[in-house]
Amino acid sequence: MGNRFWIVFGDIHERIGAVERIDGIGRANGVFLSGDLTNLGTRESASRIVDAVTALNPHVRAQIGNMDTPAVERVLVERKLNVHNEVADLGGGVCLAAVGYSTPTPFGTPSEVSESQVCQWTHDVLEAAGGFAQVILMVHTPPQGDVVDRLPSGAHVGSPGVRSLIEKYQPAIVVTGHIHEGAGEERIGRSHVLNPGAFGAGGYVRIEETPEGLVAGLRRVA
Repeated sequence: MGNRFWIVFGDIHERIGAVERIDGIGRANGVFLSGDLTNLGTRESASRIVDAVTALNPHVRAQIGNMDTPAVERVLVERKLNVHNEVADLGGGVCLAAVGYSTPTPFGTPSEVSESQVCQWTHDVLEAAGGFAQVILMVHTPPQGDVVDRLPSGAHVGSPGVRSLIEKYQPAIVVTGHIHEGAGEERIGRSHVLNPGAFGAGGYVRIEETPEGLVAGLRRVA
């Protein structure tokens, strides 16, 4: 048995075909979907995405992003996969703290909430994760940063509140998304922040458990 590892990706937007090409997905200790499984999706489209992933690995946890509808979240809840606003104990002193939805966009997508609501959820899960040695924060809305929230125009549209909470709580790994063009990684204090970009372009994150702690890297399907 090798070290434990987890796969994280999001911004699927119903383009799930490459999931079978994720290296080692069947052996991963968990597969986490960070949001935007669908495009304004129905129960059927949500189920199709979930089925494609769980067929390869049964240890799936997921949350909705701003492009997902309440029907998508209901599918996740019914199938006991929903992790939004929850902390999941992954064993060995490691946990997943998760926040879906997004702060307001110019596009009026279905699952937007206020900056203060996203920050409240983020505060609550990071506070609840305080007893764990290693925390993975999966937050659909990126923190305000240098890379992970940058639009092609150069504007930064991440959440200042999420950034300040990462600065305060210093989770080991932060996986975000939402801003496809913000694919990349940066550090906020000791926290390693990664945005794999849209899964349709093949991006995902692999998190490995090592004797020195959690180590994460951006990957792309072959």
